[in-house]
Amino acid sequence: MQDIIQILAAELGKREEHVQSVVTLLDEGNTVPFIARYRKEMHGAMDDQTIRTLADRLQYLRNLNARREEVKKSIEAQRKLTEELSLAIDNAATLAEVEDLYRPYKQKRRTRATVAKEKGLEPLAELLFAQEKNCPVPEEEAKKYIDPEKGVASVGDALAGANDIIAERISDDADVRKALRNFFVKYANVVTEAAKKDPEDTVYRNYYHFSSPVCKVPGHQVLAFNRGEREEVLKVSVEIDREVALGLVTRRVVKRPACNATAFVEAAAGDAYDRLIFPSVEREIRSMLTDAANEGAIGQFALNLKPLLMQPPVKGFVTMGLDPGYRMGCKVAVVDGTGKVLDTAVVYPTYGERQKKECIEKLSFLIKKHGVKHIAIGNGTASRETEQMTVELIASLGHGAGVSYMIVSEAGASVYSASPLAAKEFPEFDVNLRSAVSIARRLQDPLAELVKIDPKAIGVGQYQHDMPEKRLSEALDAVVEDCVNAVGVDVNTASAPLLARVSGLNAGVAASIVKYREENGSFTSRKQIKKVKGLGDKAFEQCAGFLRVPESREVLDNTAVHPESYAATEKLLALCGFTAEDVRAGRLAGLRERIKAQGEGNAAKACGVGVPTLTDIISELMKPGRDPRDELPPPLLRTDVLEIKDLKAGMELRGTVRNVIDFGAFVDIGVHQDGLVHISEIADRYIRHPSEVLSVGDVVTVWVKDVDERKMRISLTMKRPKGAAVTAG
Repeated sequence: MQDIIQILAAELGKREEHVQSVVTLLDEGNTVPFIARYRKEMHGAMDDQTIRTLADRLQYLRNLNARREEVKKSIEAQRKLTEELSLAIDNAATLAEVEDLYRPYKQKRRTRATVAKEKGLEPLAELLFAQEKNCPVPEEEAKKYIDPEKGVASVGDALAGANDIIAERISDDADVRKALRNFFVKYANVVTEAAKKDPEDTVYRNYYHFSSPVCKVPGHQVLAFNRGEREEVLKVSVEIDREVALGLVTRRVVKRPACNATAFVEAAAGDAYDRLIFPSVEREIRSMLTDAANEGAIGQFALNLKPLLMQPPVKGFVTMGLDPGYRMGCKVAVVDGTGKVLDTAVVYPTYGERQKKECIEKLSFLIKKHGVKHIAIGNGTASRETEQMTVELIASLGHGAGVSYMIVSEAGASVYSASPLAAKEFPEFDVNLRSAVSIARRLQDPLAELVKIDPKAIGVGQYQHDMPEKRLSEALDAVVEDCVNAVGVDVNTASAPLLARVSGLNAGVAASIVKYREENGSFTSRKQIKKVKGLGDKAFEQCAGFLRVPESREVLDNTAVHPESYAATEKLLALCGFTAEDVRAGRLAGLRERIKAQGEGNAAKACGVGVPTLTDIISELMKPGRDPRDELPPPLLRTDVLEIKDLKAGMELRGTVRNVIDFGAFVDIGVHQDGLVHISEIADRYIRHPSEVLSVGDVVTVWVKDVDERKMRISLTMKRPKGAAVTAG
């Protein structure tokens, strides 16, 4: 049995000592963000994603080892564990292989084979399956087993029972199942068809006559036809050349040269394949495809979620949030630069021209009163009409007002606004107005607002409602945790949900931090955080570097420098002729050059840290309190809108990537209806997946390829067409 550390090191391409360090750190209760950020010397500077992959794989391998031991103990209790079988179990690389080896020894429900054994037909089956040269003719040997009292009334009964025993034995053969499984993966096709003879025109129309090799079918198609099958619109099956597959089985169980029992064993192999093996392997293949599709979709959801959470905030501006609607009107909330609510209203721009005019007048008044600079519009029901009204509103204010707008995803806003958290935060507002506040804050600081919502409700994936809920939650929660800790959290302004995502903290401790803050005023140092009830030394070690205290006299308290490295930082500053006051005043010109002159290795040694930690300290000193999101391209704010009828083939536009999926990306081009850039239209080179080029939130240049006004479909390309017209977007 290969050592787990060796396996992980080989799979990840990392040194064994680094892998061992990560495993030890995880076992000691350290979080992934803490390990990734503050223990770089121990693991060779692995990033958080690599460490999470290692942690997941570690759990699988440990479960595999545990299952190996369970299986061996069970077989040993039956006194059937041989050295050869024990070695095979130890060498099994997957849980599926372990279960294949255990299959013959697993207690089964009552089967045809167990019934035949109860009738005393096992010796006959053993004799025939042995296929010795002097094997008797099956029909002659079967006469010896006729016993009406046991239910064996004839030669046919005896041979049928022997067939059942041999068929089950073949079906339980681990080598046979492994070979067939591999064969199916390489050569089988997954086939779908309509469940009804005269099917209706549904979203599953592409799967009414569909076939794809198992090894090539994309995950999004697997998820699509799985859903169609559940809705009883499709029938799904796995097809393979039976004769070739059966030949693979018979070659493993039929001995040569032939003997009197050969034909009988061949028939039993055929029965085993048709009745037992094929249905079982078909289920395994379907399950394998579904598991792979789920993992792919979960991975893509996580990949999309990160840039959505890490979108650059539009900080420090008074912002108006508009939650569009028809019957209940458009809910309005104005918040200041810190997200504090200044004003609310409800307007009715979709009720008619008079009401729209009143709406523009009302919003103009609020904009002038509070100095609104940006308007965030939710992308749900009535968004198109609200956007058009907003464009007219901005025009009426004149260019000098400098007001712009942005369409904001309102996915999950209703979930938040109806939550106990929102009720506690805004007890004086009804559900609809809370949603408008959330939309405004999503433009100001997407991360701080979106952490209040279950990541599954944010909606930047595909078929997320079909995913295994526990696995999806784990993956998305990990992304949120990594994003929150990458940015850092102001301990004096952060909400409890945001604090709960900080390394080492949980919902209970986060609530205690907020309570302490309310009772004692703002924190004035990181050390003071230790006074919070329930926050022990281990939790402080894990969270301290990710919490910011801008009000602290210690300048390092507002950086990502961990308190354990404060002494090293002071040594570094002294070594280079600087002070803490220089850091606070931003007077560190030449710091990097002085360190370079001494040599990074020498400087690190003098400070008592490794080079990776030294590098991180320098970055923090040069930009104390920095927000890594500020270094990303800003979001695309608009002052005008296009209609779908305005679009022409070849038109150039600027847009924001809203979702990245297996077959392409959806881009908001300011026409209310997002356009699709198919994977084949993303780059001039071959790409395996759109995520190689695009991320959610990217601002991109696209050209209109085709427009279908009736179906509201817009096809876009990122490849500049010859003679393309240029239009501001």
